[in-house]
Amino acid sequence: MDDYYPYYEEDEEYYYEEAASTPARGGCFSTLLTLLLIAFGVLGFFRLTTGETSRPWELTIELAPVHAKAPEDEAAIESNAKSSNQSSSLAPFFAPSVLYWEDDIIRWADNFGIDPNLLATVMQIESCGDPHATSHAGAMGLFQVMPYHFAVGEDPYKPNTNAKRGIGYLEKALQTYNSDIRLAFASYNGGIGTAAKAEINWPQETIRYVHWGTGIYDEASKGKQNSTRLDEWMGAGGYSLCNQANEALGITP
Repeated sequence: MDDYYPYYEEDEEYYYEEAASTPARGGCFSTLLTLLLIAFGVLGFFRLTTGETSRPWELTIELAPVHAKAPEDEAAIESNAKSSNQSSSLAPFFAPSVLYWEDDIIRWADNFGIDPNLLATVMQIESCGDPHATSHAGAMGLFQVMPYHFAVGEDPYKPNTNAKRGIGYLEKALQTYNSDIRLAFASYNGGIGTAAKAEINWPQETIRYVHWGTGIYDEASKGKQNSTRLDEWMGAGGYSLCNQANEALGITP
């Protein structure tokens, strides 16, 4: 709107300069000039008495229909964003005991800004969704988090607490290796320091873990309905872990 103001101001200034420097050219011209001055005088009086400060053409422009979309309320935008994320879903081929946690996985993923299918892949391999799972090394819960990652007084087997610590470590790995998924899986299993080494120096367990994780996650990311890599993992011992999870959750296969 402001772009129009200088144009009209310059025109008015130019008009008055011309009027002041041009000699009278007869009665008709003088009469016309007088009428114009009277009109401007009436308009000025109207503006002073009514408090109106806008020029008539500016007012017309101001009231012209505006089709720009009004800004949405910030709370509404945040709510819409969360609803959009909550409406997403996990790949359908994850074990029923992992899909049991789907709403929670999506919520945790939203909180950390991480792909929910990545979290589901980690849970699949670590515990297959058994919140009470415990490894021989002492890792606990859904994301098989080691004891030293928990604060004093925290219950490692509470899903939200376990997720907070496990996903927090995964997030750190992703940040350390610039979102390199392969190195993030290696970090989660063998430690962030281990992932920095040449792959030939990784422990065999970490190499297998990366093989399962990257394959399952790749197929989930591509929207596949089935996962050949997950089937391989199940055949290599995963069925036993998932049967344990089904029993803990009361799921009938």
